[in-house]
Amino acid sequence: MRFEWFVAKRYLRSPNRPAVLRLVTAFSVLGVTAGVATLVIALAMNTGFRETLQDRLLGVTAHISLTRPGSGGIHEYESLAAKLSKIPGVKSVTPAVYQTVLMTFGGESRGIVAKGIDPEREETADEALRKLSAGKLDFEKDPDGIDALLVGKQLADEWKVAPGDYVTVTSPQGRLTPFGLLPRTRRFRVAGIFDSGFYDYDANWCFLKMDAAQALAGAADVVNVLEFRLQNPETAPAIAQQIEQQAGTGFAASTWMEQQSALFRALRLERLVTAIFIGLITLVAGLNILVVLSMTTGQRTLRSCVPWDRLPANCGRYSSGKASQSASAARFWA
Repeated sequence: MRFEWFVAKRYLRSPNRPAVLRLVTAFSVLGVTAGVATLVIALAMNTGFRETLQDRLLGVTAHISLTRPGSGGIHEYESLAAKLSKIPGVKSVTPAVYQTVLMTFGGESRGIVAKGIDPEREETADEALRKLSAGKLDFEKDPDGIDALLVGKQLADEWKVAPGDYVTVTSPQGRLTPFGLLPRTRRFRVAGIFDSGFYDYDANWCFLKMDAAQALAGAADVVNVLEFRLQNPETAPAIAQQIEQQAGTGFAASTWMEQQSALFRALRLERLVTAIFIGLITLVAGLNILVVLSMTTGQRTLRSCVPWDRLPANCGRYSSGKASQSASAARFWA
């Protein structure tokens, strides 16, 4: 038996200690055990929740987004994407067209974000396209020439939309007619329903082909963002600077950390508050142990200072000799 366990066993199971002290000691030890266990479990849960949320978020969003504000989009994006894909650490580059549209189905209307994509490229980079709860990943036109799109599971559940239904999408980017500026409106067939695991994406996003999104926006062969996936998402700030330098003037690169800064700031604050509150519980239990140790030490000091003949004098004056020293040691270790 190790010396530490020997001392702890003799201290906790000493027959000379009052029952009250033994009970308080047991409660103090249990309090520290519960406090430390709660602290470890709470921090582990917060860390695991953050990592899971981050993995799911990075599965459906880009690590770096390159835009050109105030220029009407990115022209010749294919050559630019091929050039920037050679930067060390970049795994893939996919062009996309984002616009806010009004979707209507069954008398219900909602503003959603329509993302125009290249299905072959996006399928390998975006996990949302690989998580279909219904339908299939098919953006081909139907026999009537109507394009297809994917909607989120939350939106489909609220509107009772199923694969094969038709929705109406209206873009605020209108067209000029003799009657004035009129919004562009097109019908789309729901080809599938994706389930990304995020309420915001599943309720307010849809995917359609690049050419359909450009026609809905009334634009030519132009995209408004290049999305980068990296081999290591934590290196996004350093690679974003290289992307801006090689892209030239007028371009701006934003990382996933900047785009989701509010969310991860809230998670860090929650973790800090949890650690503080659980730490206070551990502190209270530790103070209980300190009080018990102080009381026990004081009690043992009084016992060791009383000689065998119980004379009211100091222990050092009557504890000379081997017999008294052995008796005092025996009383101490008891």
